[in-house]
Amino acid sequence: MIRNKSSYGPILIIGVLFFILGFITWLNGLLIPYLKTACELTDFQALFVAFAFYISYTVMALPSSWILEKTGFKNGISIGLWIMAIGALVFIPAAQTRIYTVFLVGLFILGTGMAILQTAINPYITILGPIESAAKRISIMGIANKTAGAIAPLALAYFVVQEGDKAMMASLESLSLVDKSALLDELAQRVINPYIGMAVVLVLVGIVLKYSNLPEIENEEEESDQKVQEDHRSIFSFPFLILGVITLFLYVGAEVIAGDTIIRYGQSLGIPLEQAKNFTTYTMIGMLAGYVLGIMLIPRFISQRIALQASAVLGIAFSLVAIFSSGFTSVLFIALLGLANALVWPAVWPLAIEGLGKHIKTGSALLIMAISGGAILPLVWGKLSDLYSSQSAYWVLIPIYLFIGFYASWGYKLRKWR
Repeated sequence: MIRNKSSYGPILIIGVLFFILGFITWLNGLLIPYLKTACELTDFQALFVAFAFYISYTVMALPSSWILEKTGFKNGISIGLWIMAIGALVFIPAAQTRIYTVFLVGLFILGTGMAILQTAINPYITILGPIESAAKRISIMGIANKTAGAIAPLALAYFVVQEGDKAMMASLESLSLVDKSALLDELAQRVINPYIGMAVVLVLVGIVLKYSNLPEIENEEEESDQKVQEDHRSIFSFPFLILGVITLFLYVGAEVIAGDTIIRYGQSLGIPLEQAKNFTTYTMIGMLAGYVLGIMLIPRFISQRIALQASAVLGIAFSLVAIFSSGFTSVLFIALLGLANALVWPAVWPLAIEGLGKHIKTGSALLIMAISGGAILPLVWGKLSDLYSSQSAYWVLIPIYLFIGFYASWGYKLRKWR
């Protein structure tokens, strides 16, 4: 439970944190093609940007829960922000040496700090009011998150994409090894200043939060929910939770594929980076539209479950159009997956934790671990892209949305394993 639930201050603070999470997360959409060029990578290798970033959620979700237990909610969030600042600073030696693994270390550290934030703020906003309207509150937070996501690639592009880059890329193969290395070194070092600025902001926000009046989440005093049956001795005895974790794993993979591969996909169709750099922003605009619909419709007109079913249907339809169309139309329908994806996280979260009682924090940590879908599934897209084509690789989305539809229709209702 949360003390001082009537205050709007905590909502504003959590909104700022969701904005920060969205800004840093969706920088990856531009980082992938940027590092692909600067570090001379294949599509599969470049997608390790997403892997290093999102796998940290699996590694650090349960330790994050332990950290929050030891430090408290407010101090834990500040620690998470400062860890993120360290990750941003690792980009300095990474850019100076142009060693891809150092970039990946920085991304993993960034993800580690974000795992602490996610573990804290998602259950916080979920239990801030009635469970029936949790998707609505998470949608409001999603607007802050995806507004930042729309801004992030454009902000980074301001520093790392310059006029004449297209001609420079075309001339790389004709240059001597020394000249080529010098050009790529210059390209890699463009990322230093924005990440230094990011580190400074993260440190300052962490300090401000440490001395703010943000209320604490009560410790494991959560009353034993009477809905929790006596035979639920283990967290793994809740089928609706475990299936919810799988659903979120698949969903996050689909969300990252839609947002982080669309720029590279546009380039594969012959669209120059100067134009393709906007494509991740289009995906975020689609998600913003979905969140607005969620706020307007849930729970007054439709339930969280119906919203989830609609998301699955739209995801399948948009994926098929993207696969079978061509040119900018295909890119547009990848961007529209943002609309299909928007309400999945807000809808699954309350369906997966309702009735967990004293297990809610462990359940929340498991759901946060599901963010690792953003690490694994984009690699599948990258390998399929290298083997076949970037467009054919989007077939990976179809079984994902089918499973989301299963959870929305039947999975969330399962209270016992049969």
